[in-house]
Amino acid sequence: MARKNRRFSTFSLSFLDIMSCGFGAVALIFLIIKHGSDRDIEAENQDLAAEVNLLQEEVEFGREHLVLARNTLDTTSDDLAQAQGLARRIIEQIEEVKGNIAEVDSADEEQDIERLQEKVKKLEQAKKELESENKKLGNNVRKYVGDGDRQYLTGLQLGGDRILILLDSSASMLADQLIKVIRTRNMSSHVKRNTDKWRRAINTVSWLTAQFPQDSQYQIYTFDTGFRAAIAGTEGRWLNVDDRDQLDKAIKELDKVAPENGTSLERVFHAVSNLSPLPDNIILITDGLPTQGMKRPRGNTISGRDRLDLFRRAVKVLPKDVPVNVILAPMEGDPFAASEFWKLAMDTRGSFLAPSRDWP
Repeated sequence: MARKNRRFSTFSLSFLDIMSCGFGAVALIFLIIKHGSDRDIEAENQDLAAEVNLLQEEVEFGREHLVLARNTLDTTSDDLAQAQGLARRIIEQIEEVKGNIAEVDSADEEQDIERLQEKVKKLEQAKKELESENKKLGNNVRKYVGDGDRQYLTGLQLGGDRILILLDSSASMLADQLIKVIRTRNMSSHVKRNTDKWRRAINTVSWLTAQFPQDSQYQIYTFDTGFRAAIAGTEGRWLNVDDRDQLDKAIKELDKVAPENGTSLERVFHAVSNLSPLPDNIILITDGLPTQGMKRPRGNTISGRDRLDLFRRAVKVLPKDVPVNVILAPMEGDPFAASEFWKLAMDTRGSFLAPSRDWP
């Protein structure tokens, strides 16, 4: 058979090749573009996820603080409500009191005043009873304990509102015997201040001040030919017993005194009469009759009779109705002293004491 001649068209072949190549290129471009887009989307998704997580944490944090804020708000609201309620109650009470005050008439006010005055009187009476009880219990400002912690029954009158102690600081207070006085008065002040008799006298003053009532006043004078207050500059003034530091100072100042010179009761009794107000209790600590009056004697010696006259003249200067309590440390060669001082104590309704050497 004769082959049929087919016609070959170059156009159709070229067209198909071109189309195939075109589709392949398109597919390749699509794959390339899609792969790059996926990477970009994945990166964007990671960034967005991080932002979402951060936002979620902030939301959780905000929720927690919101709860705390709500709790605080609730507490504040409760406090505010309580405060408002309390304020309302206070206002109501104020209004009620105002109403009661407005309702009270003058008669009721007088009755209230009388009730208050009666209550004040009862309180004052209770205070007096308490103070009296404290005195009975021996509530002393200062403490003084004798040898062996003994308690002394003396009979001395230690009370009063103004108590005056007169302490003899003449040379005779150096010793109990005349020969010892003559020997000691020429020694140093240190020796004089530490003699047994003088130390007993100062201890006596210390013991007496420890018994003073707390609400009283006092003064301490030492005297020889003149007189001086234990605390310099307080002459003519009363000091308060309840000022413990001042009272301790007065006792310490006595330690600086050295007995010397003669004895003038008349001069110190004049000083007593010039006190204002006058004392209501005098405690005289001495060892014998005076050796001179307001003036110095002409000679160096004086008789017992002259000393007795000087004493009686001095007694006339004392203010009336003031008890004089005498503590006498007898001195040899002065026989009239004990009887005259005892008589002075009895005449003034005071007490007389001649203590032993170990007192107080």
